[in-house]
Amino acid sequence: MALDATGDPVLATGGDDENTNRLDLRWCNNPNCTSSRLVTLDGLAAAPSFDIAIDSSDRAVVAYGAHPNAGPPSYQPRLARCRRSGCVTPPGFRLVASDGGVFVADGASFEGSTGNIALHAPIVGGAVTPTGNGYWLVASDGGVFAFGDARFFGSTGNLRLNRPVVGMAAAPSGHGYWLIASDGGVFAFGDARFFGSTGNLRLNQPVVGMASTPSARGYWLVAADGGVFAFGDAPFRGSTGNLRLVRPIVGMAPTPSGTGYWFVASDGGVFAFGDAVFFGAAAGQFRSAAVGIAALPSGAGYRIGVADGSSRAFGDEPDARPPMTLTRPIVAIVA
Repeated sequence: MALDATGDPVLATGGDDENTNRLDLRWCNNPNCTSSRLVTLDGLAAAPSFDIAIDSSDRAVVAYGAHPNAGPPSYQPRLARCRRSGCVTPPGFRLVASDGGVFVADGASFEGSTGNIALHAPIVGGAVTPTGNGYWLVASDGGVFAFGDARFFGSTGNLRLNRPVVGMAAAPSGHGYWLIASDGGVFAFGDARFFGSTGNLRLNQPVVGMASTPSARGYWLVAADGGVFAFGDAPFRGSTGNLRLVRPIVGMAPTPSGTGYWFVASDGGVFAFGDAVFFGAAAGQFRSAAVGIAALPSGAGYRIGVADGSSRAFGDEPDARPPMTLTRPIVAIVA
């Protein structure tokens, strides 16, 4: 982020001039732009698409970088893809490793990790708060770790579980969460309500993930064979439980409407149900196993996270990220 001579964040506002193919940005030394100067970027006809950074109030940030005095969270920039017709902000996302290391991209904030803590059990999943400025990590023993504006509402870390926890889902309010065990046992904390589980059923395959409805009055569980179990107001839109899969399902993501969902298999195969649209898959294209899928907020795409730290997005903002150098594998994607 750019800073002025006094160390204040330098922001920018401005508009697009269609007639002269230029973008006018106004550099400001405070959020209200009480002191500023005009800067013009020419040549947009030759370069019709370019990247800038914008802050959480959708003001442009002329320079992008890190600084210990970069200011409060409202000044944290995100990358935007711009054309003369306007700018689109790809949602940030985080990849979580089994030791609790957190790796951020596209402007998602880093709020902390357990990478330097000796854990009793490995991290298996996570969830983000509604603001995007916090997240929870969950371990296989049900221990929960809260960072940023995420609050701790309880855990099963002090209980003896029948089966290990494999993931979690956040309540849309940000004031609660569910933990899910591999036998389909559900543990609700905060304002997250319990609507049922498969903990007393004999399953063909273990449960591998869960997702909440937008109302917080229901949730889905998904098993490794793609079997779906819907509780509360979560509608059943289909499953792969009656199909023979090449590779097991490893995660699911709901559409913003709550009337559809995607599954991802460990080979990168994607299955869409309800109002979920199929935008593409990466079956057989990853060097490591896929570990999860996250929907884009628009509902017009999704991102697949991979154990080697790579990821690939499909839909309105497609991209592919290369593998990272890791000491522990990625186990979850949180967006």
